[in-house]
Amino acid sequence: MRTWLITGCSTGFGKSLAKAVADAGEQVTVTARRTESLKEFEGRDNVLIVPLDVTSDEQIEDAVTKTIDTFGQIDILVNNAGFGFRGAVEEANDEEIGRICNTNFWGPLKLIQEVLPYMRDKRNGVIVNFSSIAAFRTAEGSAYYGATKAALESLSTGLSKEVSPLGIKVMIVEPGPFRTDFAGRSLAIAKRDIADYAETAGKRKERDDPHTEWKLGDPDKAAKLLLEITKKEKLPLRLLLGSDAVRIAKDYYHEVLAEIEEFEEYSLSTDED
Repeated sequence: MRTWLITGCSTGFGKSLAKAVADAGEQVTVTARRTESLKEFEGRDNVLIVPLDVTSDEQIEDAVTKTIDTFGQIDILVNNAGFGFRGAVEEANDEEIGRICNTNFWGPLKLIQEVLPYMRDKRNGVIVNFSSIAAFRTAEGSAYYGATKAALESLSTGLSKEVSPLGIKVMIVEPGPFRTDFAGRSLAIAKRDIADYAETAGKRKERDDPHTEWKLGDPDKAAKLLLEITKKEKLPLRLLLGSDAVRIAKDYYHEVLAEIEEFEEYSLSTDED
């Protein structure tokens, strides 16, 4: 029986995945900053509920220790907790920047460092890091969010090469638009407004209705996919979720390749004679 530790289980992907794992009879530690949002998981022998704010080193250490003490192992770590931020680069203050960086990057990093000794000891484990298509197709007004996800992706890429010889797998999950509250309750807006950005970042400084038609993805379907794909011997380093994510990624990489080829002569000119 596998044991999961999942962050950000109060809503969205985290909640759907935690339910899928628990319903499948696997052991799971479900976490949220406020555990009152996890009442539906109470009373299950295969579920441990732990408060976890991923910006707190103490709570991270406590969640990992309690999982090991209760279930004896951690087979799969899912770094899902995070939030979006909209505002121009110039508009954000240090507090706003620090909060998104601490939640979306430093928190997952600390969890990875805490879990790896147990996975190394078993020579087995899976680390799943939730990123976003914004890591490579970053829209105006989402530079900070995209930056945190890009950092997490680069970390994951290097990490995978370090731990794969030890029997540990790393997978980056890149969702497109899904029917979650990401653009609602889970979205922060820069407090400062600069008029010069009104037609770029300013147009995106508002929360969206989480039930709008353009959000194609079903988080319950994504959860079932993750439950099954993590059983495979070989995992993709990057797993795109949703038709929008696939379309956007393909367009992006075609554009990157075209630009490389357009300026290739200049690039090659810098080699030593």
